[in-house]
Amino acid sequence: MRRDLYTRLISARRNPLFGKLAYYLLKLLGAEIPTAVKIGRDFLLLHGGFGVVIHPKTVIGDRVRIYPGVTLGRADIHLPSERSKFEGLQVEDDVILASGAKILCREGILRIGRGTIVAANAVLLESTGADEVWAGVPAKRVGKRDEY
Repeated sequence: MRRDLYTRLISARRNPLFGKLAYYLLKLLGAEIPTAVKIGRDFLLLHGGFGVVIHPKTVIGDRVRIYPGVTLGRADIHLPSERSKFEGLQVEDDVILASGAKILCREGILRIGRGTIVAANAVLLESTGADEVWAGVPAKRVGKRDEY
C-alpha cells in the first residue's frame, strides 16, 4: 500500500521524538488529530482530510476511512470540560465517515459499530450497530451495509 504524506504524518504521531512535529504539520495541512487519538491499521484520511477535527478521547479501529470536514467531538461544548459527562468516542473497524459528517457525544461513550457508514453532512448523536447506514440531521438509520 502506497503511503501518502498524511498517512505518514498520522503514523509519525506515535513517535516520541517526532510525534508533536507530525501533529503540528497535520494541523498546518488542515487536520486536527491530537497525539492522544489512538488509530488502528490501514487508516485513511482521504483527500488530505482538510477540516477534520478529532477529539483526543477518540479510539479509531482498523481500515477506517475519514473524508474532509468530519468532526468527532463533544456535543456539550457549552459546559466546562470538568462538568461534561462525555467520556469518549469509539470508531470500530471498517467504518466510513463521509464528507462533513459530525459525530457528537453528549455523555458516556458514543460507539460507531463495525462497518457502519455515516453519510455526508449527517449529524450523528447516538451509538450505532454494526453494518448500518446513517444519514440526516439528526442522523437516523436509513439502511444496512451489504458488503465491503
